[in-house]
Parts: sequence; structure tokens; C-alpha cells
Amino acid sequence: MTTFRQLQANRRNARFSTGPVTEDGKKRSRQNAVRHGLTAETVIAALEDADDYAAFEIAITADFDAQSSVERELVLRLASLLWRLRRTTAIESGLFEIQARQLLHFRQRRQAQKKRQETVEAQCRNASSLDAAAQFPEHNNTGVEGSASVTMSEGDPDGVTCAFLRLSNLPTYPLDRLSRYEATLWRQACQTLFSLQFLERRKPWKRMTLA
Repeated sequence: MTTFRQLQANRRNARFSTGPVTEDGKKRSRQNAVRHGLTAETVIAALEDADDYAAFEIAITADFDAQSSVERELVLRLASLLWRLRRTTAIESGLFEIQARQLLHFRQRRQAQKKRQETVEAQCRNASSLDAAAQFPEHNNTGVEGSASVTMSEGDPDGVTCAFLRLSNLPTYPLDRLSRYEATLWRQACQTLFSLQFLERRKPWKRMTLA
């Protein structure tokens, strides 16, 4: 068991190993997590910006007082997990965006086809009317009937709901796979946070402060 004198000696020794003191040294120290973190394993170079991840990693590490190698690795691991969780949200938005574009294209094509069909039917009616007027001029009406504008008569359901139904019915089930992937990341992130909290409670000077 650690005695009170040993605790005092550890505190005195810690004063001589508190890290960089000058501003330049502190700036270089902030970049250590970026150089030795999980950037290469986390960032997709062709799709993501490594500088954005570096700033995100620095923001996460600044929230924790990591004083051991294990704590630093756990904090970097947590930053990697949280970054990938943000990616799952972007993937979900991208899936809905793709389906929304396909749905819009389908509706536009269907409306154009409907307009073409109505135009053909109107031309046939006009041709029939001209033939009837030529045969029976006494029934000819001087009024001109205007053509009705083409509108979407059926109700327009919510686009997000339609996109969700299309995604749910795809044979590859992308939403289900993305949900399982996100759940796995959340579970790992929670385990990492629990490990950091456990290490924090094990620090003797923390226990004395709380007591």
C-alpha cells in the first residue's frame, strides 16, 4: 500500500516532469497525438481530410488529462471511434440523398411520360373534332377549348419516407448493415470511456482529493 510519504515524494517528482513549459514546447506537444495517433488507420485519404481529423483528435485529447501511455492510447482510440461514428451519420445521409435523387428522377420521368400521353390523346381528339366539323359543319362550335395543365393529381408523400422505404426494400439491406456497424462502434466507444474512467479512479491523488 502506498504510504503518505511516498505520495508526497511522487508529487514532488511530478513537478519536475510536467511536460513543456514554453508556448513553443506546448504547441509541439499538442501535435504528438496527431503524429502518433490512428490517423493513417482512421482517415480515408481519398475521401476525408487528414487535417480535419487532426483537429478533431486534438479536441478530443484536450478533454482528457491523459498522464500514462495506456491513457493516451485509449484517448486516441476514442477519437478514432468517434470519428468513425460521425462517418456513419454521413453515410446514412448519403444513402438517403441517393435514393431521393433516384425517386425524383423517377417522378420526373413518369410526369414527362404522362404529358406525352396526354399530348397524343389531345391530338387524336382534335383530329376527330376536325373530321366531325368537316362532315357536319352545322354542329361546329366556334368556342375554343383550352388544354388543361398537367399536374400531379395523386398526393405527394414525404420524400424521406419514400427514400427510407426504398432503402429498406433493397436486397443488400444497407440500413441494417449500417445500423449494426454503428452499434459496434458505440459499444467500443463506451468500453473505451469505461476504461478511462476506471483508470481515473485508480489514481491515488484523485482518491485523496475526493475523500
